[in-house]
Amino acid sequence: MKQAIPYLIFNGNALDALEYYKEVFEGEITDLQTFGEADYPTPPEAEDRIIHARFKKGDLLLMASDTFPGSEVQTGSNLSLVLEFESEEEIKEVYDRLSARSKIHMELQDTFWGAKYAKVKDPYGITWDLNYAR
Repeated sequence: MKQAIPYLIFNGNALDALEYYKEVFEGEITDLQTFGEADYPTPPEAEDRIIHARFKKGDLLLMASDTFPGSEVQTGSNLSLVLEFESEEEIKEVYDRLSARSKIHMELQDTFWGAKYAKVKDPYGITWDLNYAR
């Protein structure tokens, strides 16, 4: 495993939050993509929402996105941890062990952004995003 990365989820104001963090921490926003730019079925009212972005300042790395319309988050449920893996074997092993007792939000699968990915919530309420970028 490479690292754990906090993933922040917003109710339509991810870009505002990222711009704020950019000002506060003097970092940079990268990999910014909207729902409208992604190859993902999206209603017109969601096209300008952020589907994925990264914020980086030195060793600090955050990922962020907006919710899909109608999927509002509450404070406390707007954070998950992304685990970046170094191989398909490693992500599969961890997914199999973690999913045995967790609620699966997204099965381990190939994604439109070119990664192997899964999302699960463990028995203790922690959401894990498992990602292997090929």
